Amino acid sequence: MAVAGGCRRAIGISLGVLLAVLLLAGGVAAWGWTHYQRFADAPAWTGEPASVRIERGDGLRTVLARLRQAGVVAGHDLEWRLLARELDAAGRLKVGEYALEPGITPRELLRRMRDGRVIHYRVTIVEGWNFRQLRAALAAAEPLLHEATDLDDAALMAALGHPGQHPEGRFLPETYLYQRGDSDLDILRRAYAAMEQALAEAWANRAPDTPLRSPEEALILASIVEKETGQAHERPQIAGVFSRRLQKGMLLQTDPTVIYGMGSAYDGNIRKRDLATDTPYNTYTRPGLPPTPIAMPGRAALHAAVNPAPGDALYFVSRNDGSHVFSATYAEHNRAVDCYQRRRNCPPRAEAEPQQ
Repeated sequence: MAVAGGCRRAIGISLGVLLAVLLLAGGVAAWGWTHYQRFADAPAWTGEPASVRIERGDGLRTVLARLRQAGVVAGHDLEWRLLARELDAAGRLKVGEYALEPGITPRELLRRMRDGRVIHYRVTIVEGWNFRQLRAALAAAEPLLHEATDLDDAALMAALGHPGQHPEGRFLPETYLYQRGDSDLDILRRAYAAMEQALAEAWANRAPDTPLRSPEEALILASIVEKETGQAHERPQIAGVFSRRLQKGMLLQTDPTVIYGMGSAYDGNIRKRDLATDTPYNTYTRPGLPPTPIAMPGRAALHAAVNPAPGDALYFVSRNDGSHVFSATYAEHNRAVDCYQRRRNCPPRAEAEPQQ
């Protein structure tokens, strides 16, 4: 009987020890789980905004090393690996640059890396820019790779897959997003394709009586409309003037083409002798459209060029506030020029006329 009692005591002690061990293990597990959850959802970065890159071929171990190198001290590597497994991110981290924003948690950071939510930068092509201005903007854009810097215009167009084509007007004005590692040639390829699509859409929806014979002519006229327009709502009216001039065989006589033909000789002023000096782009001395676009037209200018406003105006002159006065006869036009450009012989209340 004593032996039996001893056995019962031994079993009781063993059960007590086992229970204590289980309780301790449960406590440790609970502590570990709580600590893990706190790690996953607590800020991993509290410094100034920074970034970390994932290169092609990087695994989770390498990414963690990059995070440590960047200054991320949160969590043990084991916790990062457990979290990556929980989020199904291990082995699925996307190449790119990721923001280390103040307050970002390990969970959110790994989600972004899994989903490829990289940092995007912006570069804008402005309506009415010429190709020289576009190249300057791309050269100044950071962190864009500059692969076109040492290429002249002809070599650049060849690099884009369009050898022999004049670059002016070929790139659609828009804001383009890019990420670190993209190049200026990448942006130009996208802008070229966007212009091709926008021009095709405009041409497919052209007015049946347009004097333009091809999408190329539409692009050229749109570039002139873009440069002549100070207020957006006037684009169709300005396009109407030029379309009627083309139909009647009149010279276009538009200053922006003359300025484009002057190139670096243009000093900000256009003089009478400039209007008389013949160049391929001087629409005062040569009939029809110039040989190429003179700027980058936007979608609205493309649409206006192929869908000009009806009317009888053949002339327009600036009011010096971005708007224009449109006239059907040369005599009316001369009176408007006298008033708004020479500031003389204005009819009463002419300065207060509503904009057309």
